[in-house]
Amino acid sequence: MSLRLRTITREEHLAFVQSRTSASHMQVPSWADVKAEWRAESLGWFDPAGELVGAGLVLYRQLPKVKRYLAYLPEGPVIDWFDQDLDRWLKPMLAHLKSQGAFSVKMGPPVVVRRWEAPTIKEAIAGRQAKRLRDLEPDFTEPRALETAERLRRAGWLQGEDGGAGFGDVQPRYVFQVPLGGRSLDDVQRGFNQLWRRNIKKAEKSGVEVVQGGYEDLAVFHKLYVVTAERDHFTPRPLSYFQRMWTALTAEDPNRMRLYLAYHDGEPLAATTMLVVGEHVWYSYGASANHKREVKPSNAIQWRMIRDSYALGASVYDLRGISDTLDEEDHLFGLIQFKVGTGGQAAEYLGEWDYPLNKLLHKALDLYMSRR
Repeated sequence: MSLRLRTITREEHLAFVQSRTSASHMQVPSWADVKAEWRAESLGWFDPAGELVGAGLVLYRQLPKVKRYLAYLPEGPVIDWFDQDLDRWLKPMLAHLKSQGAFSVKMGPPVVVRRWEAPTIKEAIAGRQAKRLRDLEPDFTEPRALETAERLRRAGWLQGEDGGAGFGDVQPRYVFQVPLGGRSLDDVQRGFNQLWRRNIKKAEKSGVEVVQGGYEDLAVFHKLYVVTAERDHFTPRPLSYFQRMWTALTAEDPNRMRLYLAYHDGEPLAATTMLVVGEHVWYSYGASANHKREVKPSNAIQWRMIRDSYALGASVYDLRGISDTLDEEDHLFGLIQFKVGTGGQAAEYLGEWDYPLNKLLHKALDLYMSRR
């Protein structure tokens, strides 16, 4: 059965995403407004009956001095990735993107390949069984995901290199998630390790108060975020980015983006942003002060976000990226150590894939990116 592809309106795109239980926050129409430096287009796949059966947000980034573009579908498109005839989805997409001046296409299939439960990871770390998640026997493998990867390779798609850390892709290949569907909140909290439970109680006893903020509180968040950037040696985004994100996402859905702040004695000590699409909730950005860490504001804020996600009917609370390192000497080890305490699961996605429509320009972009 062949599929027809065309540009769709934001309204059509949003209605399709809302008809699904989950889609990435980077595949909703309002994400185009967040990424204002890219040109954006909503694509729709239609079956012979004229029904919209797939959608994708494409971001176009122009090459300097020439009217050629990198076309990027972050954590998308939202299509049937397990279809045995994947070409009927991807061929019309490539033809369309080429007609729009794309020289290369990058996409991130939202498909989980493997999962590792928290006890499996903790045992591996304690027994030094493996240096990396990928070397550890998973608790769950999705054979259809491996078939999808093979179909992509056969069709000429190239899998992005992740350099062994899980962060070589633009979006993380490894994430940490807490399943909420079919569980009680007590069950979720029982899954936390002793340290997490102790820290949540400590925050309560110390009088840490977690509140939901609004647009006007983004400046408070940003001050803490700049402190975090200095401490963790990364370049912070400007306040205007978060203001644009808030305005764009909440205009589409008042619950799409939330802001949380943890106060102690009237002083803000931690702040986080949360994103919601259907039954999937993401912890997006986190920030914390350098002092009063002993009152555990970060644990308090995470527990509040998990409780609120549960109240929203979420089936998964997503703590986003981790490295796949299990080596305590690795500087990225702290990420998985903090998140594994929630008792959730590490998940490996298919990663990002590239299709060079113009091999020469694609190679030039690769060279440019490697030298940055």
